[in-house]
Amino acid sequence: MEGASSLNLSNYQFHFIVDLPKQYYIHDFTKGDDKSPLEFSVGRYDENRKGLYESELFSGTRTLHVGIDIGGPINTPVHAFHHGIIFNQTYLPSEGDYGNVIIMEHEFNGTKLWALYGHLSSESIKHLEIGQIIESGQVIGWFGDKSENGGWEPHVHFQLSLERPDSCDMPGVVNPEERDSALMKYPDPRLVLGQIY
Repeated sequence: MEGASSLNLSNYQFHFIVDLPKQYYIHDFTKGDDKSPLEFSVGRYDENRKGLYESELFSGTRTLHVGIDIGGPINTPVHAFHHGIIFNQTYLPSEGDYGNVIIMEHEFNGTKLWALYGHLSSESIKHLEIGQIIESGQVIGWFGDKSENGGWEPHVHFQLSLERPDSCDMPGVVNPEERDSALMKYPDPRLVLGQIY
C-alpha cells in the first residue's frame, strides 16, 4: 500500500464538509474530556485521548484518534468534500460507535481514497444508496443526536483511508503502538479540509 506521501492533491480544490464560523474551539483531549465554550469545535487528528474511550468497543487500549471531529448543533449539514460515489452506509449502534455512517469513494490521479463520515442522523441519510453519485459540496447528512450517534455530543467524525475498507467501518481510534502504520493508512484529513487548526 502506498503512503499518504504518494497522494498529491495540490491541484484540487475541495468543498468544506461543515461551514464553520470564524470562531470555533480547538479541543485538547489529551487530558480527558474537554467541553467547548463555543457552538462549533474541532477535535484533532493524531491525538492520544487517554481516558476518553471507555466503552467495551475500545478494549481500553485504543486511544489514538485518526480522524478529525467537527462539533456543532444537532442537524448541522455535512457536505461532501469532493465528487465521488457512496461506497457503503450502515448503522453501528454500539456505545461509542459511529451510529449512522457513510463512506464515500474518490479517485485522484489514479489513486483511490475513501472518506468516512460518522455520527450522522438516520433521517438525513435515508435518501442515499450505495453506488450513488455525489457532487462536491452536496449535503450528504446532518449531525445526529446522542440517541443515534453512539452516545456522543453532536459532531461528525471525518476520516480518510488509502486502504479499501472491508465493511462500512474504519477504526476511528487505534492502539498508540500502531501509530506509524495507522497514520500511513489513514492520512491527515487536513489534506482535504485545509488548515482548520
